[in-house]
Amino acid sequence: MSETIDIETTIETIKKEIRNQTTVPYFGLGIFTGTKTKEGEQMPYDSDSMILMMNNGRAMSPRLMFEYSRAAMHLEQRRGVDYIQQMMNWIYTKEFAPTPLHKAIVDMLPRYIVDTNRDAKLQELLAFEPHCLIVGKARILNNDYRYEIFEYDVENKKYFQVEEAALDDAKKILFKPMGSTLPEPSFIISDADYVDWLTEAMGGFAVPSVLKSYRKTKKYLFMGTYFDRDTDRMVANELTMGLEGGYVITDKELGKKEKKFIEKHNLEVLEMSLDEFTKAFV
Repeated sequence: MSETIDIETTIETIKKEIRNQTTVPYFGLGIFTGTKTKEGEQMPYDSDSMILMMNNGRAMSPRLMFEYSRAAMHLEQRRGVDYIQQMMNWIYTKEFAPTPLHKAIVDMLPRYIVDTNRDAKLQELLAFEPHCLIVGKARILNNDYRYEIFEYDVENKKYFQVEEAALDDAKKILFKPMGSTLPEPSFIISDADYVDWLTEAMGGFAVPSVLKSYRKTKKYLFMGTYFDRDTDRMVANELTMGLEGGYVITDKELGKKEKKFIEKHNLEVLEMSLDEFTKAFV
């Protein structure tokens, strides 16, 4: 019973920290576990399901099934960059509802949210209030920076590109480092995309300077985020540099590399499924 009380207390603490802007919500692919489109298709919620969706429901070789970025690179080499970008847009423009966690987090009015998914559900939920959107980019010519910044015009329901200074006074900031379907489809998905983004991220060019200051000493709530692959660990490390600690929701047995990452970043593991967490949180 004491463990249950501890988890309940921790969840209440997390809610308070999100409301007072000390903990930053961080969404990963697992947020879509159990999420289906209006046609009844399962949305990708892990690496395997992403590969199956990209490859018309067919499994690929064990080497390619290891990680979806590797599978995407294979498809890109065979069919071209445009093909894989259009495939991502097709997947994430399917009709499906925002998850209860999406809604609950937005209702808590955090100033800053990190969403490593490629859909626009959080943008839809924020469509009635001014906000700034940062979209990650890869393989941009003649530019070291790996993002573009947009401001949302509530009256006209559209985004327009702005300079970084717009982030200074922004009441809400949504960071989509791996891309989004809006304002125009653009995605970081293949190995080549990730290599380019991470290379520039390590040079300091993937996160706006305003956020580099703002994110210091923040905690993060990792929801649906897996740390069993190098890519996801490296992305999380770059996006949360200077963090104070945080929380990971998982009921899976952690591997050696996951444990090392969690210990290094001073993260507290809530040993429960995302579904159980959602019910307790919402």
